[in-house]
Amino acid sequence: MAVLIVDDFETMRKLTATQLHMIGIERVVFAHNGVEALRAIEKQQIDMVLSDWNLPVMTGLELLKQVRASKRFWNMPFIIVTAESERGHVRDAIQSGVSDLLVKPYTPDRLSSSLEKALAWKAHRQTRDTLFPGLTQQNRVEGQADSPLLWPAQAERPGILIVGDTPDKLLSQLLNDDYRVRVTNDGQKALDICHSDNPPDLVLLDAETPGVDGFEVARRMQEHPDSAMIPIIFVSGVDDDDARQKGMTLGAIDYVTKPFSPVRLALQVRNVLRLVELRKQLQADRDLMRKMACVKDDVARATRHDIKGPLSGMISILHGMQKDASLTGRQLTQVKMIEETTMQVVNLVNLSSELCKIETGTFTLKARPIALGKLLRGVADLARVAFGNKGLSIVVDTDLPLDETTSNAHGDERLCYSVFQNLVKNACEAAPEKSRVSIMLKTGDPLEIAIHNHGAIPPEIRDRFFEKFVTCGKQEGTGIGTYSAKLLTEAQHGSIGFSVDDHKNTTTVTVWLPRMPENHNTKVSERLLQP
Repeated sequence: MAVLIVDDFETMRKLTATQLHMIGIERVVFAHNGVEALRAIEKQQIDMVLSDWNLPVMTGLELLKQVRASKRFWNMPFIIVTAESERGHVRDAIQSGVSDLLVKPYTPDRLSSSLEKALAWKAHRQTRDTLFPGLTQQNRVEGQADSPLLWPAQAERPGILIVGDTPDKLLSQLLNDDYRVRVTNDGQKALDICHSDNPPDLVLLDAETPGVDGFEVARRMQEHPDSAMIPIIFVSGVDDDDARQKGMTLGAIDYVTKPFSPVRLALQVRNVLRLVELRKQLQADRDLMRKMACVKDDVARATRHDIKGPLSGMISILHGMQKDASLTGRQLTQVKMIEETTMQVVNLVNLSSELCKIETGTFTLKARPIALGKLLRGVADLARVAFGNKGLSIVVDTDLPLDETTSNAHGDERLCYSVFQNLVKNACEAAPEKSRVSIMLKTGDPLEIAIHNHGAIPPEIRDRFFEKFVTCGKQEGTGIGTYSAKLLTEAQHGSIGFSVDDHKNTTTVTVWLPRMPENHNTKVSERLLQP
């Protein structure tokens, strides 16, 4: 079996290929984006697609839709790999025909399970029409009612309850091929069926029924929570405006009088049951998203725990190395920087859970004083090391001594570090070699931090610069850095913006953060970041 891996990150492509080899799949094909993937599918024998959601040129969802629209490859198993569980994303993927959704991070066992689901998905879908009703032609014969289009043949057919004094055999025969039809001539029995564990999806109700008449049945159905959402169509021999108005007032979708057009009624029934099926699908999507959210949280917690363990061990080793008297001054400085960087990684792992809380509106800020000058110098020091090959001049400027408490911000130190680390990293990536990147801290309330670099933001992304997954011109860009910077800044009651000078070809990103009140006596932490 040949699996096509579509991911713009080489590391992830190699990791996924290794996991596939571990479970016995030897033939793996790579694609960097959706366009390359389509070429590979056209030119090579591909049995399954494993695609990341966020891709350059064409997203994973767009690639899925292209494959499903193809007459040759529409039934190819297609797995989307994503770190997102937003309702809209899940719904779009399901409606577009995704075989399975694989949530990052995942184990080889979870990957194997996903592959099995995708293969089973293909085995159970025999025709294009049953799988993708949206791609089928409209009524095959003009004026003829088509079969229900929202459920495959093997799924349980929708149920219809026909209630009338003399149940209409023609009506029952008309619907019996496509639906599970039950018939009763008793109003109370109809109510009992609607309130049972197996209620119908639609009720066709005559106004005249023995005992409890049709109008009373409709009224009681609307009042009972178990039947209030069951749609009703009156099919009655009572043909007058008062009866029609009464039926519609009681919540009926339509009032059809006898004799009726079989084709027209069949189309009305089909359209109503499409809406019923859509409502069920939305509920199923919601349940799925809840389940995915729980799985994602569990995986995230386990991942943070698994990552922090080795990092804590590294910190202990590095701390012990600093006591080695044989180290030169330069070596000792490098060991301390490695230790500090490792601690920052630990804090970023902890920060990931905070970012999720901010996105879901459950984050609570516990503001403390932040030695912003010291933090900015630490960010600049690490940037000089990371971008040493570009020969950049990375400087921190200010209009006051950096050790004065007037430069203290009021917020969360970990959040601030992530904001400026991302923004300075972006500035250094965009800056030409041997150019200057400046970080300017200005006193005031709020404090102002401006990051200035050569290289203007491309015009095509300026309107969406702080949106999620927006990037341009970066081979390994994710479009997350500026999005998270905005999110984390606003979570601290700050704000962020940018300005571009096309004439000078420069960009300045400015962050405003609340200043620490001068009468606050809380001691500022001596460390750059707390574990």
